[in-house]
Formats: sequence, C-alpha cells, structure tokens
Amino acid sequence: MNAEFRLPDLGEGLTEAEVLQWLVKPGDTVTLNQTLAEVETAKAVVELPSPYEGTVTSLHADAGETIAVGAPLIAFDIAGAEPEAPSTQKSDQEEAGEKAQPNLVGYGAAPAAGGRPARRARRSGTASTVAAGAEAAVIEAAPHDALPPAAAEPAVGERPRSTPPVRAHAKRLGVDLVLVAAEVGDRVITRADVDSYAERVGASAPPTEAPAETASAEPAPAAPSSAAPLAPAGDRAQTRIPIKGVRKHTAQAMVQSAFTAPHVTTFHTVDVTATMELIEQLRADRSLADHRIGPLVLIAKAVCLALGRNPSLNATWDEPAGEIVENHYVDLGIAAATERGLIVPIIRDAERLSLTGMADALTQLTQTARSGRTSPAELAGGTFSITNIGVFGIDAGTPILPPGQSGILAVGAVRRQPWEHRGEIALRQMMTLSVSFDHRLVDGAEGARFLKDVADLLEQPGRAMLF
Repeated sequence: MNAEFRLPDLGEGLTEAEVLQWLVKPGDTVTLNQTLAEVETAKAVVELPSPYEGTVTSLHADAGETIAVGAPLIAFDIAGAEPEAPSTQKSDQEEAGEKAQPNLVGYGAAPAAGGRPARRARRSGTASTVAAGAEAAVIEAAPHDALPPAAAEPAVGERPRSTPPVRAHAKRLGVDLVLVAAEVGDRVITRADVDSYAERVGASAPPTEAPAETASAEPAPAAPSSAAPLAPAGDRAQTRIPIKGVRKHTAQAMVQSAFTAPHVTTFHTVDVTATMELIEQLRADRSLADHRIGPLVLIAKAVCLALGRNPSLNATWDEPAGEIVENHYVDLGIAAATERGLIVPIIRDAERLSLTGMADALTQLTQTARSGRTSPAELAGGTFSITNIGVFGIDAGTPILPPGQSGILAVGAVRRQPWEHRGEIALRQMMTLSVSFDHRLVDGAEGARFLKDVADLLEQPGRAMLF
C-alpha cells in the first residue's frame, strides 16, 4: 500500500520549513522512527522520524526547498499492507478525514485548511490514505546539533547537494558551492571537491562574472566576509542572500513589535564595583567551582527580584480580551547571538532559582543555543528579556521588545571610569543599563522604578536581603 507523509506542524505557529538535507532516497528501505530528513524552521533545526516501515517511493521536495505545513513530503510503499478497493464514492468519514488530516503525535496541532502556500512549485504526488494508527508510532521530533550555516545562497537556482559540514567548510574558505556543483555534476559535493576548487581559484584571479544561474560573484578564498571585495576593482558586484530561517522570523517579529507596542527606553549608569567584587569572591569559593557565576547571573537574579516589585514590566497586553495580564512567574528570555542568527531562549520560572541555579540555567541555555539544539518550545512564551550587548563592548542601546512582552533590559559593558565615591573621585567599575518598555502597560515612573531597583541591587548586592 502506498502511504504519504506530509510535513507535520512543528509547533509554535510555524507554517513552513526548509528541507536542509535528505537522509534517504527513493528505493531505500526505512524502519519506524528512522530519521528521514533534516528541516529548518524559523527557530530550530529538526530531525523528522519516519512514521512508517517500508520502502521510499518518491520525495516531494528537494533539498533547499521551502514547503508549507501539510504539504506532501515523502511517499512510501508499505510492505504487507492491503490496498483499499477502488471506489468512486467517498464515505462521510473519508470526506471528513480529507478536510482534517490525522495529525502525528508530538508535532502539535493539525494545520488548518487553506494554509500558507509554498514559495516554490512542488512536484505533484499521488494522493494516498494515511495508515490507521501510524500517528501512535511516531516519536516527537527533537532538535539536533546544527552546524554553522552555509555561505549565502544564490537568489536563483537550486541549492547544491552537500552536507552541513561541507557547507560550513565552503563558507570558511569563501567558496560558492554553485560553482563547485557546475564541475562535479549531480553528485553530492564532498570536502575534497571544495578544497580542490579553492586551490585552483586561489592560484588565479577570481572570475569577473558569475554563472547565469547565480546573482553573486565568486569571492576569493582569502576574503570570506560578505563585506570583502567580490570582484576585481572597478566591478560593482552584489551578493543576494535569501530572507529565510531565523533572519526571516526575527525580521517579522521585530516589525510586529515596533509597529504594535509604543516603545520607551530609559537609561541609567550604575556603579557595579561591589557586584564585580562579589563575583570574584564567589569564583574563588571552591564549593562553587562547578558553577559559572558571572555578571549576567547576578543581573538576571536582580531582574527577577525587581520584577516582583514592578509587575507591570512582567505583563502582557491582551488586545482581543481588552485586558492586561500580569504574570506571577518570570519566564526570562536571554538574547543569544548564534551562527543561525539572534534567538531568545527562555529560562522557565526563573524567579524560583537560586544564584547557583541561575548560573547553571544560563550555562545550559548558552551551550544549547550555540550548538543549535534549542527547540521551538524553548523559544516561546517569555515574559521579560535580557540582552547582553556589553559582550561586544557596547555601552547602551534601545532594544526592541520581543512580541508579547512589556519589557527588555540591555546590559552594557563594564568599564573602569572616574566616578564620585564617598565624596571623592575614584576609579570605579561602571555599567549602563537600558530598559525598553511598552508604554501601553508601563508608565514612565514604573519603568524608572524598575530600573532603579535593578541598579540598587547591583550597586549594593546585600540589598537583595530586603527584597
């Protein structure tokens, strides 16, 4: 019997995904739960397990193609299953099943009818009946280690066939896989192919024109940065990068937030000398050697304490209900810059964590984000966020609110500066805090009180005993 597997709903309202690579091909025999493909949503890289045991008959999407939730993905021939007798009449139950396809366990709600169409044309597949009970056999798709993304893809043309490690290697060398594919043909590009091409290009001048199917010029291996010259002097070259994945999701979220919530940003420069001295003491404590306690840990703890006294910055504006929802818990978002782009994973119930618990949660969050294993569920539902721009040497900024949140704190760099201390000028360790808030929920006075509470805790960490 033929069975068709459609792209499942991967959760969190995601409507489409890009097929990164296929791990099977037509003619392969697959087992239940065997990984079929890697797909990238706007938030995470996900492995798709097989809901059937049988033989792959066809693939309905190519690597690099973006398809909508509910679109045909792969077809199987299930051995031992009896095909249904042909009939021109459909029962009420069958018609209802076509209107609402059965959903697979672990993949969220079934997609609504009339979903968003795919951006590229798909090969049509034969309609088939989903085997009864197949959804009970499918485990939840889990994100996996995602390697650094490939070099900027051409705006036109099909994505070359290669694996993520090869794409990452090509990006480091500044090699366009489209040009490598033109030499090796239809087979999968290997690391050796990339190295061979890089050696040849490095021994001669870069080409002045790209092939007709790409809109970018070939960069020299020594200059992988998109800001480096892409063509000989005198040529006005361009690189076109498709807007997709994390970048597309971030852009949509920021536009939604910027044009929905009226933003206000307040700044405050804080003497954090006492906090930095406390951190040195904690790091010297051998009993805490297994916990990485840094400035962000104490700042996150201070934020949770300050939100308890200023609940409007931990609230949500519910427009349909005409209500302001004050949350009595803190799901703390921590902005993280990764190879895939900016993501904001969440520490659930952060207000309940001790200082060491907060340190461990931040360490785990950072490691998971950098390895690409952050799941869509871990990126949704935050109530307040922190972005640490100080790691880039930046003092202050005006962060944009994540959609649905009423506050976000930007943490600047710690700098030694002359400052008034106990009636004298002394070199002190200073930091600038910037809090942006939704002026629909938070008045200026409330925003200022919250920022002052955080500042007080960082200037005198012992004040936490009063909270």
